[in-house]
Amino acid sequence: MGVGEIAGLIAAIAFAVLAGFMIYPLIRLGKMFDQIAQTIKESGEHAIPALDEGVTTVKQVNKSLEDVNRISAAASTTANNVGALTDLYGSFLGKPVIKVASAVYALKATGQSFLAKRGTADQSTDAHKEA
Repeated sequence: MGVGEIAGLIAAIAFAVLAGFMIYPLIRLGKMFDQIAQTIKESGEHAIPALDEGVTTVKQVNKSLEDVNRISAAASTTANNVGALTDLYGSFLGKPVIKVASAVYALKATGQSFLAKRGTADQSTDAHKEA
């Protein structure tokens, strides 16, 4: 056995020892990748129902918002109708009521003026009779 063969044998043994030491980390790395794959699979299995529930929740919220929009539209229409009705009654009844109130006030003022003049006329007549 020559020096080259011994050197080759030592190199082969060193390579075998190095490979033996490298097998353990590689096996552990493979197990870690298996665990990562399992975790991702489980996460996906749990994420899909959560996403489905989220979609259902969003649909229900959208339905509720549509109901709120319908209610607010109905309230707006009702407010507009009440405003228009108030304007109609104001124009239909307001002018005649103002005219009647003006006529009543004029009659009252005329009556008070007439009674005041009559009262002063009576006092002046009484003053002439006494004199």
